[in-house]
Amino acid sequence: MDEKTRRLGEEKVSNLLWQFSLPSIVGTLASSAYVIIDRVFVGQVVGADAIAGMSVTMPISFVLMAFGMLVGIGSGALISIRLGEGKREEAESILGNAFSLVLIIAVVVSSLFLLFLNQVLTLFGASPAILPYARQFIGIVLLGSVFQYISFGLSSVIRAEGNPRMAMYVVLINAGINIILDFVFIFFLGWQVRGAAIATIISQAISGSIVLWHFRSSRSVLRLRLKNMKIKPEIIRGIISIGMAPFAMQLAASIVNTLFNQDLARYGGDAAIGAYGVINAIIVFLVMPVIGINMGAQPIIGYNYGARRYDRVLETLKDAIIAGTLITSAGFIIMELFPRHLVGFFTRDAQLLSIGTHGMRIIVAMLPVVGFQIISGNFFQAIGKARKALILTLLRQVIVLIPALIILPRFFQLNGVWFAGPVADGIATLITLIVLLPEVRSLKSRWRDVAEE
Repeated sequence: MDEKTRRLGEEKVSNLLWQFSLPSIVGTLASSAYVIIDRVFVGQVVGADAIAGMSVTMPISFVLMAFGMLVGIGSGALISIRLGEGKREEAESILGNAFSLVLIIAVVVSSLFLLFLNQVLTLFGASPAILPYARQFIGIVLLGSVFQYISFGLSSVIRAEGNPRMAMYVVLINAGINIILDFVFIFFLGWQVRGAAIATIISQAISGSIVLWHFRSSRSVLRLRLKNMKIKPEIIRGIISIGMAPFAMQLAASIVNTLFNQDLARYGGDAAIGAYGVINAIIVFLVMPVIGINMGAQPIIGYNYGARRYDRVLETLKDAIIAGTLITSAGFIIMELFPRHLVGFFTRDAQLLSIGTHGMRIIVAMLPVVGFQIISGNFFQAIGKARKALILTLLRQVIVLIPALIILPRFFQLNGVWFAGPVADGIATLITLIVLLPEVRSLKSRWRDVAEE
């Protein structure tokens, strides 16, 4: 077995988690940084309506990301388990089918959105004032979405084969080029919102090309081969089964974002939509390191679970939870202490500043416990227990949050919209703890049985 893969079962867990997570953390921070910079540039150059227009497209972005996660994380988890079992040829078949699935999804999903774009954006809360900005931005992004699927989705497979540094380079190149092109297109060429969209698809095309080159080169543990691109239903079912949890999470995020936009438009207008877009971008940036830890932990957990090294599985889980909780707690402190300064980076509009500052302090109330909830949901996904992962993931995004968004604004108006998130975070974390503890006890028992054999 390749040395990069074998060390997943032999090297010290804390060192592995650090080595695998650091590139993922850097990559996810870079990825979210260009989303923030998009909005900073557009907000400062074009204005508050442009920020609101870009914010109202977020449900579509979540849908695109959902399909990328469906394929990328689903195939990555399967590949980690197969490599742990020593089945390299099966892992390459999964890679080939994942690539074919990405191409099919890109064409179908983007075509449907483009056909009904005005109707979809209006449903998502776009008013006549911000609709032109929204259409201009997301219309261009949809045309190049295939590059996003390849770049974002298949990067998970690069990590799964034991090569997190390469996955980091892909994201850094994507983000770096995007930020540079944002500056050129928006400030120098005056392309405004259109410039942000063009910068996005050019950077994704370049990073996607690097991903394809990697899987055709000798640097990769797995090779992307034409013979493995023929769709095999059993492989597709496996990818979808495991990838369904993150897919459902992102799809739910799209639904939730739509409800947020509709409630914000009703109780606060376009300024509230813009404020939420700013708050959400900052929260995503601060939580991204937790996603990076998830990405780093997934191949370690998956490999050792397949190899029946349950002690290493539990150690990885513990270290990941501690790190994730420290990160979200630090994010909570920053956002509570400096909300007006953070919103002020995006806009000088007084109304947006006021609404955003107030909303941020409420939304992040339960942020310290979110790290635990995210890590624990990913744990079930990494060991192939898709159903539990799906339920735990949906707790924050659907099962609790959507009812909260429907009920609370009726009594507390705009404050009710802000309070919905913390309510969902707290309840979901408590339920996740109740589900996780029996699984931990089971793995401890199974490890004792293995050790006695």
